Amino acid sequence: QVRLVESGGGLVQAGGSLKLSCAASGSIFGIRAMAWFRQAPGKQRELVAAITSGGTTTYADSGKGRFTISRDNPKNAVYLQMNSLKPEDTAVYTCNADILHRGNYQHYWGQGTQVTVSS
Repeated sequence: QVRLVESGGGLVQAGGSLKLSCAASGSIFGIRAMAWFRQAPGKQRELVAAITSGGTTTYADSGKGRFTISRDNPKNAVYLQMNSLKPEDTAVYTCNADILHRGNYQHYWGQGTQVTVSS
């Protein structure tokens, strides 16, 4: 069994910062890409940022210059540092990882963590 558990969400004023963490646990034999997605009320889930096992990163335009994704491979963890937060960043943030489990790579999702940015 594989689990992804996020932490670090909360309420912050516009212009503030938050750091999200996501740790994978269980029977893991490798992790390829890890990513953060978000879903605001009434909107579709969207990719925020992704990082490969080698450290190559990709960002949605909305977060470029403000968000930084990183990972700690020995800890099977991925992080999202969010600076200069805006009210439009309010959403449930969920991590995703492409994990080798029982001989196959599969995408796993965390339960999500709420980020609320007040104006």
